[in-house]
Amino acid sequence: MKSYPPLGDVLVVIPTYNEAQNIESITTRLRKAVPDAHVLVADDNSPDGTGALADRLAEHDDHVHVLHRKGKEGLGAAYLAGFRWGLERGYGVIVEHDADGSHQPEQLPLLLKALENADMVKGSRWVPGGSVVNWPKSREILSRGGNLWTRMWLGVPLKDTTGGFNAFRADTLRGIDLDEVASAGYCFQIDLAWRALKKGFTVVEVPIEFVEREFGDSKMSKSIVGEAMLRTAIWGVDHRGRQLKNLLTKWRRPRALEPHDG
Repeated sequence: MKSYPPLGDVLVVIPTYNEAQNIESITTRLRKAVPDAHVLVADDNSPDGTGALADRLAEHDDHVHVLHRKGKEGLGAAYLAGFRWGLERGYGVIVEHDADGSHQPEQLPLLLKALENADMVKGSRWVPGGSVVNWPKSREILSRGGNLWTRMWLGVPLKDTTGGFNAFRADTLRGIDLDEVASAGYCFQIDLAWRALKKGFTVVEVPIEFVEREFGDSKMSKSIVGEAMLRTAIWGVDHRGRQLKNLLTKWRRPRALEPHDG
């Protein structure tokens, strides 16, 4: 069994765009749930003043930091910027966390505990013990279908590849070629998990309760879902093609002659 070093300092990255109604509450809950953790608000120049509000929080708490970005560039780009910020400053663990309350800070200790013996941990809605709250049945079908689609194409052993409540060891992020990640939304989460698995990292899931946001607007859109399905299929065609090629190569390889042959 692989031996893992201590986790080190924890940084929770929270991407924001128009989350003024949520950012103070979610930051306060995070600081209470894991008091030693640091929080980085990566704000995409929110017109509702989220960035300014985060600055005020940071002024009164040295564990809260703010990364101001030029504009709305998408969830994936915000997380990548936050990852790089954390890696440059030597954090041992970096966590993805939504600003809207759908990820519950009180469950973060469960992910960190599991990370003691893993390289990446995903908070999962679809493993035994996981659940969703206030979701219409159509949304659940869409999420379950997207994860089934991913397993079908990529053969990953994960039930919730699209989930965005994730914890990484810093070495895991360094090892998965972040410079090559260019996806967003659902697809971004699939991309990270897929890269980690291909690199041989141990990825585990722990059950979480996912709660639909109370304030603000969801950033999910048909285009994000469409991108995820298309990119996953493209990756899957390449993956299955390589599997087939390896199988044919093995099948065609000449059998070594035994002493009695000939």
